[in-house]
Amino acid sequence: MKRIFNNAISLAVVVIVLFLVLPMSAPVLDVMIVINISLSIMILMITMTISEALEFSIFPSLLLVTTLFRLGLNVSSTRLILRDGGQAGVVISAFGNLITQGNIVIGVLIFLIIVLVQFIVITKGAERVSEVAARFTLDAMPGKQMAIDADLSSGLIDEKEARMRRYKIQKEADFYGAMDGATKIVKGDAIMSLIITLINFVAGIIIGMVQGDSDIQTVLSVYSIATIGDGLVSQLPSLMISTATGMIVTRSVSDGSLNSDVIGQFKAQPRAIMATGVILLLLGVFPGTPTLPLLLVGAALTAGGFIGERRMDEEKKQLQVQEEAQLEAPPPEATAAGEAEYFKDINNVYSLLTVEPIEMEFGYSLIPLVDENSGGKLISRIVIFRRQYAQDMGLVIPSIRLHDGAGMGTNQYIIRIRGEEVARGEVLVDYYLALEPPNPTSEIDGIEAIEPAYGIPSRWILPENKEMAEIYGYTVITPLTVMLTHLSETIKRHAYELLGRTEVMQLVEHLKKTDPDLVADAIPNLVTYAALEKILRNLLKEGIPIRDLGLILEAIVDAGGARDIDAVTEQVRTRLSRTITRRFCENGQLRVVTLDAEVEKKILAALTKNEQGVYLALSPDVMQPMMAQLGELRKKFQELSQTPVVLTSQVIRVYLSRLIAQFYPDVYVLSFHEITSNIQIQAIGNITLQP
Repeated sequence: MKRIFNNAISLAVVVIVLFLVLPMSAPVLDVMIVINISLSIMILMITMTISEALEFSIFPSLLLVTTLFRLGLNVSSTRLILRDGGQAGVVISAFGNLITQGNIVIGVLIFLIIVLVQFIVITKGAERVSEVAARFTLDAMPGKQMAIDADLSSGLIDEKEARMRRYKIQKEADFYGAMDGATKIVKGDAIMSLIITLINFVAGIIIGMVQGDSDIQTVLSVYSIATIGDGLVSQLPSLMISTATGMIVTRSVSDGSLNSDVIGQFKAQPRAIMATGVILLLLGVFPGTPTLPLLLVGAALTAGGFIGERRMDEEKKQLQVQEEAQLEAPPPEATAAGEAEYFKDINNVYSLLTVEPIEMEFGYSLIPLVDENSGGKLISRIVIFRRQYAQDMGLVIPSIRLHDGAGMGTNQYIIRIRGEEVARGEVLVDYYLALEPPNPTSEIDGIEAIEPAYGIPSRWILPENKEMAEIYGYTVITPLTVMLTHLSETIKRHAYELLGRTEVMQLVEHLKKTDPDLVADAIPNLVTYAALEKILRNLLKEGIPIRDLGLILEAIVDAGGARDIDAVTEQVRTRLSRTITRRFCENGQLRVVTLDAEVEKKILAALTKNEQGVYLALSPDVMQPMMAQLGELRKKFQELSQTPVVLTSQVIRVYLSRLIAQFYPDVYVLSFHEITSNIQIQAIGNITLQP
């Protein structure tokens, strides 16, 4: 019994196919017609209840099954109409009498109107919407994939969620592709219903005149009612299924069910409702217009709009009061004793000297993005980023102090490292930021801006333009993503400043749990905490992970200590070659910029030593052409969406890196010793002495 239940749908499809061949009695046909109507109503209600199309992903297959079901019932009803003198059950007879109501001509005209509405308006529109939705969904896939990759790299999501989102994008593409083909079935069903209706009417009259004893008027009446009734019980479910088809392919821009969306979005525009009511009231005053209906509807709309606007104002005031109450307050002691009295104690003044490692200050409008009580997700996303960064780089980001700023713009935010501003930006909470592609297919309307983390030309667009922007090739991100990406990239650039003596000691204590002998051998005999801190800072400053602290200490021990910090750092980098290779290579390939042999000789000859150490004293006539060429080659890396890398010899690597960092902080300099032998190196440019 369980096996039969599990295969019930398959058996039902087989039975539906048999309807096209096997005869069916009138009572059974009545039940099947009612089931068909109820099934179509159910499908229409589901499409209006779901918030996104994938919640009803079986719809394309269901569309085929329901269409086949209707055609099977059409064939069965046609057999009964032609065989039994127009008698095909009580349901068809009832629907035929309902629409004709004693006047065959009016009944036929009404039936034709319903058929034309179904064929020309609903079916044609659903077919076009499905076709456009399928094309737009496929065109938007690359932009959505890029957005997922950006969220993954910035720590907004983990690998599991990224896989789920990629899977959802693929399912959407498959669904809309299937819908594009399934709508052709709806169109064919509408055409076939017209043909069957014509066959019922013409063949029924011929059979009634040839085989029956009734007069022409009786024959016309009987077969007209049967034909109209049969066509109506077929067209009504088909009309609802076609409406459901158009409904489901438009759910991609919805946030909830159709009911909640319609009510919510109309309630959000009380002024438009009130303006409509006022216009109707004015029209009702003019002579010759239907005064009473205009005044009734106008008064209702005006009152509804006025009440809605009052309610929105009250909700905004309540939200403002709640947010102001959540703003940072003075210390409880200061509130209780008075601020002046509180700071009379000199020990309390010392509390003002504390410098936060990382601090983010934001304007009033951005509070909902931060405040968890208002649904803000910035804090939870920062937690995800901290975990991801610790896994990637081996450094635990300290706590970030988030607070509002009374003296700054409402849409602005400032990022501070150790009390000093290092970055700032501005976001519009009710908009999306569309990152402009290299060659957009078309321009989207919006407020011009620059993406703060990477400096990409962008536009702030309204939510309703989001899908269109993705179709044009823009990468669309939320205001929260803009803030978090800027914060994460700023932290990455200044990570070496966040590594202090306390953090180094914590890392060493953690290593002691797994390799106490190595720590005892290295610290403090061969390397002090201060020297280790400098080496780790050098690595972080150039984007090298310090997660494998054991290997770093082994390299320091093998180097005989840390007397020359730069030299030891280079040896450590050589030992971290696999880590560096993984960090900068993609698919076993490393794209780099190389230096001409004459350029390397010039740099080597320009190395100068003084009491502070070795530094690069390169003449301007050599340095300027080099930086100009590197600036042009850097654009190629941006087009490839890859990290710019310069590959050189180990002797000059560190000095060249410091020089380039003054002009292009995002360019990394590697040596040949830091790349494993199994990597294919591809040079996309060469810097020479001749520009």
